[in-house]
Amino acid sequence: MARIDVIMPQMGESIAEGTLSRWLKKVGDEVKRDEPIFEISTDKVDAEIPAPSAGVLAEIIVHEGTTVPVNAVVARIETEKGAAIAPAVAVPAPTATAPAPAASAPVATASVPSVPAAPARPAAAPNSFEERIRTKSSPLVRRMAAEAGVDLATLTGSGIAGRVTKRDFEAYLGQGGARTAAAPSAMPSGLPATMGVPMSAHAEPTFNAWPGDQVEPMSKIRRLTADHMRQAKQVAAHVTSFFEIDLTRVARMRTQMKAEFEAETGQKLTFLPFIIRATVECLRRHPVMNATVSGTDVILRKRYNVGIAVALEPTGLIVPVIKDADGLNLTGLTRTTNDLAHRARSKKLSPIDVQDATFTITNPGVFGSLMGTPIIPVGTTAILGLGAIEKRPKVITGADGEDTIAIRTCAYFSCSFDHRVVDGADADRFMADLKQTLESVG
Repeated sequence: MARIDVIMPQMGESIAEGTLSRWLKKVGDEVKRDEPIFEISTDKVDAEIPAPSAGVLAEIIVHEGTTVPVNAVVARIETEKGAAIAPAVAVPAPTATAPAPAASAPVATASVPSVPAAPARPAAAPNSFEERIRTKSSPLVRRMAAEAGVDLATLTGSGIAGRVTKRDFEAYLGQGGARTAAAPSAMPSGLPATMGVPMSAHAEPTFNAWPGDQVEPMSKIRRLTADHMRQAKQVAAHVTSFFEIDLTRVARMRTQMKAEFEAETGQKLTFLPFIIRATVECLRRHPVMNATVSGTDVILRKRYNVGIAVALEPTGLIVPVIKDADGLNLTGLTRTTNDLAHRARSKKLSPIDVQDATFTITNPGVFGSLMGTPIIPVGTTAILGLGAIEKRPKVITGADGEDTIAIRTCAYFSCSFDHRVVDGADADRFMADLKQTLESVG
């Protein structure tokens, strides 16, 4: 038989796992190559994953609501017609000592991807199949249960054989489910119990809830975003530099082009494509800003893939990537940026859309922020932050040396850079070049 493994895809650099949120096909269904067959969720993106080959969905290994590492086999597709279809096999949850599988009829290629074992903890031996299933929830749910002091074996979920899903657990807490109080601490009230004690890579300070407080478990996107932001701060030596840039000439050019541009393309012309184009020009002249650190090596990227941070509603952040931005004109940059932003907000991004950024731009100015110190994404050496674009009175020195006050369109730009490989002088030369490029547009 010819069987093709379907794997959990890598949804971006530093993403180590994903949750299979929904199957779009069932065992025995015919599938076409590149036809969506399941949905996954990570902190980067919710996406439909296409079939790697045409055939019949022969075996489902990972069930809905299960979190598994990237590259884990989640299903298999039979490419030969008439081949036997294997029954669905659930991925066993990571435990210290997994029970031996019950005897059953032989199943072809019924291998199960390995998953990291969880730390051993004392527990009563399961005395029924359903109890074993309930306690074998996803790693995320088990971690949430451990933090809340809840024994999953006491709950009955909506999953297979009562398997407790994340939604079940959050509903249980929302209905007043018991939580274990944080261990008392000798530290003053309001300080983390771990204050002054070296924390492990995954340890978190804990606090007691006060009467009237509302306790809400972090969503998956919030939890993983927190992990990745902390990793980014631990990996890179962050420094931020600020420049005020006069965008008056850009504003004039935009005004002149706006009506014709929108009539020809159907797209609104904003300041962003002008800034992206100028940024890429400067990255060419300052290659260390378009680099990544690999051990003790610095890789100077020759592609210019610009990540654009997009805020999601009601909360969340994702960074789709404009690939080879140096090959796009204003129209191409506008179309690509708008398309990526639209698909990000409607959860239609594919895995490749959030991979391989070499430089990132974030634009908190759209919310009125004047300036900020953005965190450098792992795998890059710098990120540009755009403050609010607004008109300001500025002192202008004329050719005759006389000073006058004029109304100018300005914004504060920030650049956070990795001081392991980018010196302050390097970053400031880049920013000075960007300022000169934007202020001399036209």
